[in-house]
Parts: sequence; structure tokens; C-alpha cells
Amino acid sequence: MAQPKLHVKTGDKVKVITGKDKGKEGVILKALPSKERVIVEGVNVVKKHAKPTQENPQGGILNEEAAIHVSNVMLIDPKSGEPTRVGYKHEDGKKVRVAKKSGEVIDK
Repeated sequence: MAQPKLHVKTGDKVKVITGKDKGKEGVILKALPSKERVIVEGVNVVKKHAKPTQENPQGGILNEEAAIHVSNVMLIDPKSGEPTRVGYKHEDGKKVRVAKKSGEVIDK
């Protein structure tokens, strides 16, 4: 099965539109297209129990961001700062992402 195409990429600023972290904004740290999930900075923080390792000799309980479904986040329009849907357009032979609200090209 082909990997689904996500409307957001690593490094995009997004807003959470539903769930326990609704209204929070953050930058995408990692996109997982095969699972249709993204990891957003400061969103869906969970406690993770870690055994002592060479990198972390103390071990203990760590706070870590967990993945959330990509449908629960919306890209923030670079022009207005509002959440927007994403469209696609061909420019100079390249497919670029466009913010539906302002018409601003997202990919430079």
C-alpha cells in the first residue's frame, strides 16, 4: 500500500484543533506518514518510564511528546497567523503548498 500524503511537514507551525490539547500551537518535530501521525512540540506530553542506560544513567520518569493523528492539526497561515486548510498549485514546474485563507505560498 502506498504511503498517504500528509498536508503538513516537519518544521511547520500547526494548531491543534481537537482533543485534550485543543488550541495549543507548536512546531512539528517529526512526521510519520505511514501511520498518518505527527509529533508536535509541547503537545500530547506523556510520562515515559526509562531504565538506566549509558546515555541516561539516572533512568526515571521522562516527559515526552507522543504522536497525534494528522487530522487533529491544522497548518498556521504564515501571513495571518490563523489556522488554514492547505491547497496545492503548480508554480515554475513545481508543486507547492498554498494556504487557502490568504493564497500565500507556504513552500519557498
